[in-house]
Amino acid sequence: MTAPAQQRVRHRRRVTRRRAVIGGVAALAVTGTAFATTSLLSTAGAASAWPTANGTKAVSSTISVSGTYDGGYKRFHGSGVLGGSGQDEGQDPIFKLKDGAVLKNVILGSPAADGIHCMGSCTLQNVWWEDVGEDAATFKGKSASAVYTVYGGGAKKADDKVFQFNGAGKLVVTKFQVSGFGKLVRTCGNCSTQYKNRSVIINDVDVTAPGTSIVGINANFGDTAALRKVRIHGDSGKKIKPCTRFQGNNTGAEPKVLGTGPDGTHCRYTASDLTYK
Repeated sequence: MTAPAQQRVRHRRRVTRRRAVIGGVAALAVTGTAFATTSLLSTAGAASAWPTANGTKAVSSTISVSGTYDGGYKRFHGSGVLGGSGQDEGQDPIFKLKDGAVLKNVILGSPAADGIHCMGSCTLQNVWWEDVGEDAATFKGKSASAVYTVYGGGAKKADDKVFQFNGAGKLVVTKFQVSGFGKLVRTCGNCSTQYKNRSVIINDVDVTAPGTSIVGINANFGDTAALRKVRIHGDSGKKIKPCTRFQGNNTGAEPKVLGTGPDGTHCRYTASDLTYK
């Protein structure tokens, strides 16, 4: 991912080898706690068939988005300087969203460079990553009032993180599906600029093994994660950790793991919020 100069250092990667009612989306963006219904996705759960691409577009320089960008379910993939297929830090994104921007109905193919960067509050609606590459999306707003809404969509093949939460504010992920991943969400563990009291809400999502952790947060900075209606597939051994607490830092050191599982303060969920299938 590409971070501002003061945020380029973040935790070390494992180089191994996704019509909502408009009022509902707005409610998520404003409150971060209301869980909207949708007419596109089954009310029985988040999982739905992956969309078929309506054409393909090669992207050689980052697309800047303000307002709303509807991709019409076209597949976008990197080319030229955005055409690398590695896990290198410092890549540019395919899309860069300004504060308040909405990106919807987009498929990101391979290579996807550093996916999507949100520079402030943003909404990603029905965005699909066929091969995450480095990170699917990075949230970089500096205001504690920033709200990042991911509604619908899915991601595959994320060897490390799907959503990298470097900035301040709240991230709400609803009716999303992910398979083959390291972490679905990680608040930055060792950015040189850290923010306190980041909030993550995961609601009505499908998680398919293999995977390492659904959410990783920094307990010492006051981060919280709430999980609701999470369906975990293919993990009978319960190896995927729903929530991991770290001791974050701003020195670039590898963050220390403080614990896993619900604690009522930072990792907010109970056994009934998880269903194993």
